[in-house]
Amino acid sequence: MARFAMLLLLTGLLFSPAMAQNKSAGQAKTDTAKVDTTSNDDALAAQLDEAVADSSALLGDGVTSEGFHQALKTKFIEGDAGFMSLVALALVIGLAFCIERIIYLSLSEINAKKFMTDLDERIMKGDIEGAKKLCRDTRGPVASICYQGLERVHESIDNIERSVVSYGSVQAANLEKGCSWITLFIAMAPSLGFLGTVIGMVMAFDQIQTAGDISPTIVASGMKVALLTTIFGIIVALILQVFYNYILSKIEHITSQMEESAITLLDVVMKYKLKKEC
Repeated sequence: MARFAMLLLLTGLLFSPAMAQNKSAGQAKTDTAKVDTTSNDDALAAQLDEAVADSSALLGDGVTSEGFHQALKTKFIEGDAGFMSLVALALVIGLAFCIERIIYLSLSEINAKKFMTDLDERIMKGDIEGAKKLCRDTRGPVASICYQGLERVHESIDNIERSVVSYGSVQAANLEKGCSWITLFIAMAPSLGFLGTVIGMVMAFDQIQTAGDISPTIVASGMKVALLTTIFGIIVALILQVFYNYILSKIEHITSQMEESAITLLDVVMKYKLKKEC
């Protein structure tokens, strides 16, 4: 029994260092894993901080950088305020005419097919006064020319046609009223820009003559004024041209409606007269 106890004691003494070594190795692995995890967390945190810093820098640049309005104002002043004011005035007045025409033409547009259908029904029923009232209550040139035709419904078809054609030409002229001013400002804007270009070149040569030397700074200042006025003049002309083409398209649409409605009116009046004779 004493021998068995001695054997257990010796076995414990032999395996204790190995177990301690294994425990130390396991603890070291755990510590290494913790260190690795901590290192990964620190690296991830560093990357996040760097990304936040970059975003803040980008936002800061966007906030601190001058806006489009401020840059446009700066270039406007650099381009000689005298000539740039003339170009801006051409833009403002031209846009005023464009907006006025767009509003007028939009109010002149109606559903011509539905209007002529209702008018046809009233005329064929013999309700000429009701047809006239419908024309008076409807806005636009289509209703106006139909009303002029109905005013002479008891006359010959030739007289009705002449009345409709004559009043239609008057209404077409009203649609185009003010368009000549828009074309004027479209032509004036780049012309004013080119005038500023020529004056800027003259200023550059005057400065060269005064300084007695061809310095890049002196030449650049005059050329900058010249080019800025030209750029703004062309931009104004392009803006007004887009509005002008839109206005022309609306005028063509309304004119075609007037022509179709006039033909339809003459056909309906002719049917009404034939029905009345029968």
